[in-house]
Amino acid sequence: MSPDKNKGNLKTFFIKLIAIAFAAILIINISFNLIFGDKLENVDKLFSLGAKEEREEIKNKIRSEVNKGLKKDRILSEEDAKLLYKLYMKVKKELDQVNKN
Repeated sequence: MSPDKNKGNLKTFFIKLIAIAFAAILIINISFNLIFGDKLENVDKLFSLGAKEEREEIKNKIRSEVNKGLKKDRILSEEDAKLLYKLYMKVKKELDQVNKN
């Protein structure tokens, strides 16, 4: 093989290598943004609770949800109420046992 032919082969090899690397980076970036982008946004929001505006926004959201719940005739479904009552009784029983000892 002549040195000129090897240079041509190397040139096409590097062009293909760069194109494949660029395509792989592009595919990884797009799939990452589609799959994890919205989830990471929520995690970032959770970690930014140090910002006063974020705390105020969450506090106002909680207040509005509590007000919505209080306007309803029944806050809990019957099944949820039974479940919470059973949990309360179990915790009360365990606390009574600790208190006796």
